[in-house]
Amino acid sequence: MVGAGPNGLAAAITLQQRGLSVLLLEAKSTIGGGMRTAELTLPGFKHDICSAIHPLALASPFFKNIPLEKLGCSFVQPTICAAHPFDDGTAAALYPSLEQTAATLGNDRSVYMQLMDKLVQDWPGLVADVLAPLRFPNSPLALARFGLKAFSSAENFTQRFSGEGAKALFAGMAAHGMQTLDAPATASVALVLMLAGQTNGWPVPIGGSQSIANALGNYFISLGGKIETDFEVRSLAQLPSSKAILFDISPKQLLAIAGQELSAFYTWQLNRFRYGMGVFKIDWALDAPIPFSAPACRLAGTVHLGGIYNEIAESEKQTKSGSHPDKPFVLLAQQSLFDTTRAPAGKQVAWGYCHVPNGSTKNMTEEIEQQVERFAPGFRERILARHTMDTVAMENYNANYIGGDINGGSFDLSQLFTRPALRWSPYRTSTRGLYLCSSSTPPGGGVHGMCGFHAANRAYKDIFQ
Repeated sequence: MVGAGPNGLAAAITLQQRGLSVLLLEAKSTIGGGMRTAELTLPGFKHDICSAIHPLALASPFFKNIPLEKLGCSFVQPTICAAHPFDDGTAAALYPSLEQTAATLGNDRSVYMQLMDKLVQDWPGLVADVLAPLRFPNSPLALARFGLKAFSSAENFTQRFSGEGAKALFAGMAAHGMQTLDAPATASVALVLMLAGQTNGWPVPIGGSQSIANALGNYFISLGGKIETDFEVRSLAQLPSSKAILFDISPKQLLAIAGQELSAFYTWQLNRFRYGMGVFKIDWALDAPIPFSAPACRLAGTVHLGGIYNEIAESEKQTKSGSHPDKPFVLLAQQSLFDTTRAPAGKQVAWGYCHVPNGSTKNMTEEIEQQVERFAPGFRERILARHTMDTVAMENYNANYIGGDINGGSFDLSQLFTRPALRWSPYRTSTRGLYLCSSSTPPGGGVHGMCGFHAANRAYKDIFQ
């Protein structure tokens, strides 16, 4: 195994559970990939470097079979999963309840209930099909109901709503996909996040996302697996003899490491793989909670800052076209409101990012903080320290984040199920025994481990059965 992010760990555990002998190699000094936590600003302030809130962790079929709590990893649930404030001091909100969520949407309450009620009921049996490559589904009728809505663009989906609250709430969810909101299937991202929230919440790992990585690593070792850190793989010649090698890396890295072993056609396919928007991220150490005007935002683990639907759509459109919006859509997390281990007593941490063109080096601190101040007057007065990361810093931190793309590749319709290439199995490369298991394979980004899980099962069937 090459790469100890969530998918590399998932693949290693899955194969070790099947009785194989697995060596997991990690280039950095700590395992985790996107699940790392560090004191980036001041001593005692623990910041999640990338993944912070985990909507799919408790829903993931892979994680359901891992005794995380016994391994020292536990979660806390924010009162509100995500809040979306407006300039008048109100907010729409995603609660861990369909009825509570609908109640924040005014005249669109009944419309939202009609759209989501059956999907929420379906979700526990549907999630394994959604977080999977193309295959015959376990729940075909449920998946069909989901698909009829999910393959719509967020723009078309929100035309069902009459009020700005529902439109903006849905737009903020869809924007996690880092696509323009008029793109096909952008509704799928919003639906998955909302369904996860209304069934399993949007949990926060106590102590930071590193606690998930540590638990998975310890579990893998307890099964007999071996981990080596500070081992950067640059060529296949560095690797010991093995029957299968799984790579938790991007297609670009795979070409650099193993390109000489891949077919010309597969190499051509990987070279055509498209990476999406990057991110500019800020971590704040604060002397008090963020003073949001909307009460719901003070109870939310995640806050989406973008105003009304048209503002969010325009922000994503500008970014996709290569420019930097003056009012970017900002995703903000407030972990320490619910996990007191993250900051000294009475203090807080906050985490936020906006989308930028892939490879951008523009400092977006001013634009992001203006958006926070817009909905939380007095925010800047509470900043003790900040730490910023542009797309270059993000890629230096994790080589999988090509140009700052934390989703492992553009998440548009043409790369939803065929990432990184159109093949019978997206996890197989053109060379027997070499597999890709990163978020550049289905079902894509997110701390759910399902890319690694599916890739490991594919490799096991191919090589060991």
